Parts: sequence; C-alpha cells; structure tokens
Amino acid sequence: MNLQQARWNRLVGLAFVLGVHGIVLYALWSARLIPAPEEATTLFVRFITPSQPAVRVQPPPRQLPPPKPVKQETPRPPVPHRHLVVEAAVAPADFVMPLPPAVPVIEAPPAPLAAPDPSPAEPTGPVTLQGELALGCPTRTPPKYPALARRTGESGDVVLRVELDTDGRVSAAHIATSSGFRRLDEAALNAVKTWRCNPPLRDGRAVRAIALQPFKFNLE
Repeated sequence: MNLQQARWNRLVGLAFVLGVHGIVLYALWSARLIPAPEEATTLFVRFITPSQPAVRVQPPPRQLPPPKPVKQETPRPPVPHRHLVVEAAVAPADFVMPLPPAVPVIEAPPAPLAAPDPSPAEPTGPVTLQGELALGCPTRTPPKYPALARRTGESGDVVLRVELDTDGRVSAAHIATSSGFRRLDEAALNAVKTWRCNPPLRDGRAVRAIALQPFKFNLE
C-alpha cells in the first residue's frame, strides 16, 4: 500500500513539473523572448573567367651605323744618312814648327829668417809648493777636536791637498790621506778653508798654487 502510494505521488509530481514548464515556455513565446528562426536566404554563385595578361611587344633593336674605314698612311721612304769625312791637312815635308820664345826665369829673393822670440811662453798652470802650506799662511786657525770623536777615542793623521787662488784664498781642498774617521777629516777641511795665505810670485805676479797640509789628531 505504501509502495503504490509513493509511485502515485511521484507521477503526480512529475506531471506537475511538466505542466509548469509548459506554462513557462508558452509565456516566453508569447513575450517573443525566444527569437523565431530566420528565413533561409538563397545564394547565387557566378564564376568569372580570368582575363589573359597583356603581351608587351618589344621594339626592334636599333641598328648602329657601320664603322668608318681607317685610312692607312703610306710609310715614307727612309732618308739616307750622309757621312761627313774630314780630311786632316798634311803639312809639307820641309815644314818646321817654330819654337816658343824662352821665358826668363826670375829668382825670388830669400825669405828673411824669423827673429827668435826673446820672451819664452810663461806656464799658466798652478805652482806646486814643496813645503807645508802653513809656512806661507799668516792667518790660520787650527782644527777643533770633535767632542764626540774625543769621547769615542778617535785619533789619527789627515793630509789635505789644498789649492790657492791668486788672492791667497783656499779655492778647493781635498783629502789626500784620510785618518780613518769621518769626523776628524771634516774638522780638518773646515779649518783649512778659513786660512789666508801669501800666494807665490812668478815674474813679480801672483799665481795659483797647490800644496799639502797635514793635521794630527792625538788624545793626550
């Protein structure tokens, strides 16, 4: 009983749903919400035959005029060369060539003998003194013993090569023999550069001179 009742209810529900759909479709058709199918359009096709391409006619080639004939020149006959013949004049057998006149020879007078130079050339170099430089220096200051060299016990002998100018001033001084200590050598150089000496004379004129001057540094 229950199964039949359920089937009946299902059929009633299905019929109700179909009825509702039918009503909705009718309402849409009435309101023209669903567009009506368009009428069929007939198409006519016409085939067009393609036209043939135009043929371009080329003009005939231009004819060139024939070339002008080249006029050939007739070669000229060669001109014969003329050779000049020069004949040397032959002197007669009895012809004698005259001799040129003699040129007189004039002897030159003998050249006079050169007179000897009475005064020989004077030497221009400095004079080397044989003794010590201190012998001719009235103004001379002895070198000072460096304090540091004294404290360290440095001692020795220094020999300087001294050059004097014509005024008696020391123009240059060099170490000829070193003491072995730089402080002692510099003390001797600084002292001798302050000396004023008498320059030697040559023919009554003062000249430059070179001399050696020794210095001794001894600790007492």
